[in-house]
This record gives sequence, structure tokens and C-alpha cells, in this order.
Amino acid sequence: MNALSVYVEGLGVWSSTLADIDALRARRAGAPPATPVERPPASRLSAGERRRASASVLLAVEVAGQAVAMSGRAADTLACVFASAYGDLAITDYLCATLARTPDELSPTRFHHSVHNAPAGYWTIATDCHAPSSAICAGHATAGAGLLEAATLACAGQQPVLLVCSDIAGHGPLGEVVACHHDFGGGLVLSPILGPGSRARLALTLARTSCTPSSPPIDCTSGMSDNPSAALLPLLESLLDATGHVTLAAARGLALHARVEPMA
Repeated sequence: MNALSVYVEGLGVWSSTLADIDALRARRAGAPPATPVERPPASRLSAGERRRASASVLLAVEVAGQAVAMSGRAADTLACVFASAYGDLAITDYLCATLARTPDELSPTRFHHSVHNAPAGYWTIATDCHAPSSAICAGHATAGAGLLEAATLACAGQQPVLLVCSDIAGHGPLGEVVACHHDFGGGLVLSPILGPGSRARLALTLARTSCTPSSPPIDCTSGMSDNPSAALLPLLESLLDATGHVTLAAARGLALHARVEPMA
């Protein structure tokens, strides 16, 4: 395919030891690990919504808010792509356990968090956004598939697009199956047009590969190699340097090459 060219205007990141992009920058500079924090603040949500929201919603909304704030864009105008390999593992574990033991006690409130687009719904409601939104899943290729989807939408529609990739740790028997032990979320605001908020240019190309995306292709020293969404982390680090090349699985048999170029 011909290269897709997009400009990065905003970045966001959150894990228990990475509160934001500044924390990632400090870690790369050799700062000691931060004290673990249990919940992302998700300040874009009202206090009532934060109390009701699940862990996956809080994580996605937090990194979305960071990326949009850095971009300077109005959140209510941005098309968005929310990508997650597993959805809300804690809610899914709860649903399975409750249906197996006491199905009459299933909580409708917790059930509505089980749908894959719950984070997109919370975000668009909180920001009064009427632009198109989508929620996608591609297993361990989710980060690459999400980036490809967001960049394609930006170029096809000639509009800025918010991308969020996030997954939470597994719970119960389901957690043993997926073996995801850490929360991680990353966000980008992409634009097809060079603007005053552009921080770097991304050139994206697809290539066939014989490799199957059976595990996240990231540096295990990050401590989050078991989280599929953390495959976005090397790209975030390259964007901090405004240079580099990252390859992400985008599907079975497809690799997405992302070249980061500095602004002239």
C-alpha cells in the first residue's frame, strides 16, 4: 500500500507507574519508578460518572483526555477510535461468575459496562461529542489495527481523529487464560494536515509477514509485555524523540511499519 501520512498532535499514556507523558519522559531520562497508583483520575468524567465507571472506562477516558488536552483540539469535534484486545476483563469475570452461580443477581449497571464500546460511549457523552466513533478488537494486533484504523479515517475524511488503545489486567479464571497482569493505556490525536499543533509526522505502510501476532512485540523491560495495548508504548517513546521506526502487528500476516519523522 502507499504510505499513509498523518501528523501527531497529542499524546497520552497511563499505567500504575506512568501517570502521563511527562512521567514517561522522566522514566526515559533515568528517573526512578513512580509509586504505583491504583486508579486513573479520568477528570473528563463527572464525579458521579467516575464512581459508576469501570476500570476500563476510567483508563480509556484518562488517556483520551491527556491526548486531546495536549493537542489543543475541542474534544466534541474529534472522531475517535477506541481499541482494546480484551474489553473489560473484570466485568466479564463478574458476569461469568454471577451467571454460573446466581444469575438473578446480575447487576444491570455492571452489565452495560461489558459491551466493547462502553469507553467510547462514556467519552462521547462526557465530551458531548457527536463525531463518529468506533470500537475495535484484533487480539494482540489491536494496537496496530487501531492505529491503522485511526490513520485511515483521518486521511479518508480529512479530519483529526483520536485513537485510544487500552487494556486492564485480567481477573479470576479469565485472567489466568489471557495472562494480562498490568493496566496500560495509550492515546494519540492524529491529523492528516500539518498544523501549528503538529509534533511529529507518521508515515505508515503495511507489509505482509509470516509472523502471527501471538504476543505483544514489545520490550519486556517495560514491565507491561503481557498487555496487548502496550504494543503502542515504543511508538509513544519514539514520538517523544520525534524520530524512530516501530513495527506493529496489524492483523494475522500483516505488519504496520510506522516511521516517525521530526518536524522541519
